Amino acid sequence: METLRLSNLSAIEGVQHHIFSRHGGCSQGDYASLNLSLSVGDDDGVVQQNRRMIMEHMQTTCLAFLNQVHGPQILTVDQQSFSNGIPESLYIGTGDAMITDVPGVALVVLVADCQAVLMADPVKRIIANVHVGWRGNVNHILCRTITEMQGRFGCNPEDLQVGISPSLGPCCAEFVKFTHEIPERYWHHKDQQNRFDLWALSREQLQLKGVSPENIHVSGICTRCRTDNYFSYRASKITGRFGAAIQLGGP
Repeated sequence: METLRLSNLSAIEGVQHHIFSRHGGCSQGDYASLNLSLSVGDDDGVVQQNRRMIMEHMQTTCLAFLNQVHGPQILTVDQQSFSNGIPESLYIGTGDAMITDVPGVALVVLVADCQAVLMADPVKRIIANVHVGWRGNVNHILCRTITEMQGRFGCNPEDLQVGISPSLGPCCAEFVKFTHEIPERYWHHKDQQNRFDLWALSREQLQLKGVSPENIHVSGICTRCRTDNYFSYRASKITGRFGAAIQLGGP
């Protein structure tokens, strides 16, 4: 099973993260092979088998998922989330960001061109995982998540280590209707072909909230260019979703 790991997050003791490729699973056809989404038309039983495989790879007992809707909602996984025991898969609700201080719970974001933005505070021992499409940038989901980490857990943005998964790169993020979709204050991230550097936009928003530039690591891999290794909705439309996961504890 192939996973990508980012150096700054890998250096934090007691935090593990994995950005899974599309390989190593059991799905067939358009979803081959490590599709982790139950909502794209794949066989549910096969998807559950894929999810058990990544659980085994991470040596975790619980995968936490969101109903991702490109909105501003941020949800927290706490001990109350497990009042009925610890399930293999925990749906914590509708939203696009998860935060937790609970060890042994892998926060999983599913993507196929959007960014999964993984955050870890090694001082307060807090982690977050954020689903960021262009709508998420417009909704300031990254800024909102850091504000929630500050208010709820006392995190200092300067302590945060952040990693951005493979996602739609500036080479392929063309927005024909950008004048109606993306606020003008972000147009400086656009080139002459109306392609936006969404990685740079996310970096800008993180830095505005106080994250140190040297603590932000971008994978630099465009999913649309690398459909050999990652799912891409822009490239294929009918396709799977790969997962990015982070948890406190584990190997």
